[in-house]
Order: sequence, then C-alpha cells, then structure tokens
Amino acid sequence: MECVEIDNHNMHLFRAGDANRPKLVFMSGSGTVAPVYDFKILYDKLVSDYRVVVIEKFGYGYSDLYEAPCDIDSVVAFQREALEKAGEKGPYILLPHSMSGLEAIRWKQKYPDEVKAIIGLDMAVPGVYLHWKQEEIDQRIRFMKRMRSLNAHGFLFWYPLNKRGLNRGEIKQQQVLRKRNAMNPCYENEAKAILENAKIVNSAGGIDCPILMFVSDGKQVSSGWINYEREFADRMHAKTVYLNCGHYIHYYASERISREIKAFVNRIMEL
Repeated sequence: MECVEIDNHNMHLFRAGDANRPKLVFMSGSGTVAPVYDFKILYDKLVSDYRVVVIEKFGYGYSDLYEAPCDIDSVVAFQREALEKAGEKGPYILLPHSMSGLEAIRWKQKYPDEVKAIIGLDMAVPGVYLHWKQEEIDQRIRFMKRMRSLNAHGFLFWYPLNKRGLNRGEIKQQQVLRKRNAMNPCYENEAKAILENAKIVNSAGGIDCPILMFVSDGKQVSSGWINYEREFADRMHAKTVYLNCGHYIHYYASERISREIKAFVNRIMEL
C-alpha cells in the first residue's frame, strides 16, 4: 500500500503498469468506499497497455478520514500534489466517475497542459447540479447522517459493494473499508460544497481536449441526467457511448468500455 503525505495526512494511491505508457488516472464518485477495488474490474483490462493510477481522496479507500477543504480547487490541488509526490508526471488521461467529473473538468480548466484527455465513466457535468435546490442537498445530507448512524451500530451490512473481478482477500478488505468509510463526514462535506463547485466549473467555460463519455441509462442518478450529458457532449464535441446499465457502468460493461478506451487512447496519442 502506497501513501503520500498531503496537508499532514495520508492519501493512498494505487499504481500499476509501465510508467512510460499513457497514464490513466481513475477518479471516484461520491461515496465509493474503496475506489481501488471498485475500479479493478476495468483497470485490470487496461493495465497491460497503460500506466494505471487510482487516487483515493481523503475519506475514501485507505486514505485518512481527514475533513479537508472540499472547494473544487482544493480537491484538484490535493490530487495533483499526490501525483507529484508519487513521482508521476503528466499529461494525464483522467477517468472520472460520477461527481468527480467536475474535478476532471476543473483540472483541465486550470492546468490545461496536464490533461491530455477525459474519459467520463458516467461522469457528472455542471448542469446536473445547477438545477438542484438547497432543500435537495439538505435532504441528502440528512440521509447520509442517518446511514452513518446505522453504520456506527453495525447495521449497514447490506450496503451494496461490487465483487466483480475481486478475489476473496480483496472482497474482505472492501468490506472492512465499508465499515470504516461508509457515509463518513468527508462525503457529507463534499455534498455541502457541490452547488458552489458546479457554479465555479460552469462559469469557467468549456474545455478543449479529446473527450469520450460513457453514459448510463440514467435510472440511478438525477432526473434529466442523460439530457445534461448530451448537452455537455454536444458543446464539447465529445464522443458519447450510451449504455443500457446502471450508474456504476464499469461493473456492467467493462469489456466494451475497455475496448472503446483502447481505441480512443490509441487515436488521440497519434494526434
């Protein structure tokens, strides 16, 4: 297990594959208790061809439960610093899932030379959150607090976890991390910051890089999800692949996604 010190706390990184190959940086969505295991079914199909890095933010996976600032620029800065301290150098191909789509877009906005491309794994775009009201955020936070209380008393054993592509030891570790991480205050603080973060990313304008967006059927996410994805993709001239599956698309369609990623990366590396 490899950790780097950020703001006097440990942040965990998983790294595999040839450091001289194109670098795929996986970025998790909100509430994913163990990103290093969550993404495994997909990155196992890519690691022989690329450098794979999974960043586990504070409160996620093996990283410290540290309530760091959750404004979008701080979140991006922590991840950049983690890569730098680990000796990784860009340009990176960012693979954000869900909420971390905002982080990937902001990364490209602020540090354009560091981002070669973005591959969205049902990534959120600013429009998804801009229609939310504070009452909706408050409702989600109340739900998190209730679930955290259940977890503290050992009643969150039903919390769904992906077991695809994992061995027994990894499944057990994921369960341990669920008990430690599920609905922790880091996730709550991210939820509190999401509206302002979406406004910041939206107001900074578009980005100019190759973008591949995998989009779920929208049933497990916010209303209008597919429409917001389509509108963003049209404005950014992104290639879009629509999948008839749930929000954690890498669970259900890893074979197709890996094939599409390889074709996309091979093409952009020739540009």
